[in-house]
Amino acid sequence: MATYKEINGTNIEAVSSDPANPVLGQIWYNTTTNVLKGVGFNATGAWATGGNLNTARYGLGAAGNSNDSALVFGGAPSGVTAATESYNGSSWTEVNDLNVAKYYIQGTGTQTAALALGGAPPPTGTGATESWNGTSWTEVGDLNTGRLQVAGVGTQTAALVFGGSPNPKAVTESWNGSSWTEVADLNTGRAALGGAGTQTAALGFGGNVSPNAQTESYNGSSWTEVNDLNTGRTGLAGAGIQTLAVAFGGYPVTGVTEEWNGSSWTEVADLSTARESLAGTGTQASALAVGGLPLTAATEEWTGAGPIVQTFTDS
Repeated sequence: MATYKEINGTNIEAVSSDPANPVLGQIWYNTTTNVLKGVGFNATGAWATGGNLNTARYGLGAAGNSNDSALVFGGAPSGVTAATESYNGSSWTEVNDLNVAKYYIQGTGTQTAALALGGAPPPTGTGATESWNGTSWTEVGDLNTGRLQVAGVGTQTAALVFGGSPNPKAVTESWNGSSWTEVADLNTGRAALGGAGTQTAALGFGGNVSPNAQTESYNGSSWTEVNDLNTGRTGLAGAGIQTLAVAFGGYPVTGVTEEWNGSSWTEVADLSTARESLAGTGTQASALAVGGLPLTAATEEWTGAGPIVQTFTDS
């Protein structure tokens, strides 16, 4: 049998930290963690079990840019909660609470620079927006239209929020870091929809208006209807960008997961725990599904098709 050196022309490299941009087929030994790693190819995306939330809940918000770096906040049902938890890829840690407890809330941004948008109570939803600096929440400028079950995308200083309830709403607002401005409405007003993308290049999908599969793309000035989800649903979550997104979960309670390639949706591997009113964050390659109904604390980590860093063991 050929050795690694005979195949690749070099021995396995010993390094004190993982390479920043390893290539397919590269193998190295991390002398700090005493772990052998390499880059393989994941032919199909898959969900893996992550660490459970400390507080099981639904209608929570989430922020983060990968499946090992995230923040969740708000939710219900053990009384509406302000609880905030931070995820490191294996476990959740309780950190400082929101200023206002609420559920059916939305999040944007990263683990250390996030926004919490809308939610309930009051019965008609709130416009309250809170900003997270990595340590604590600060109340900032309110949405112009108070609502719950919105979709939100973007960063702490450049975000977009669209849809919502009560009554299916088409209202879209843009955030400049200090205030919200109304921009072009969705073509189909709806709530409990999924979102992905940025302030000027967004995707909205699903929601509570039949056939619950509508997908719209935003170019910074207007929304355009594009190809529908394969499975219509409401109360779903999403992650990614306008041209590479993933949608998962929803009602009727399902684990269905679909990937968007910029023009159409393809069904891929289901969540292990079917649920709706869950939170989602991350990218098409590295997403997180958290909480939901039936009431659960379950966290699942999505790894999309493509190169993947693997840890080698003797098992």
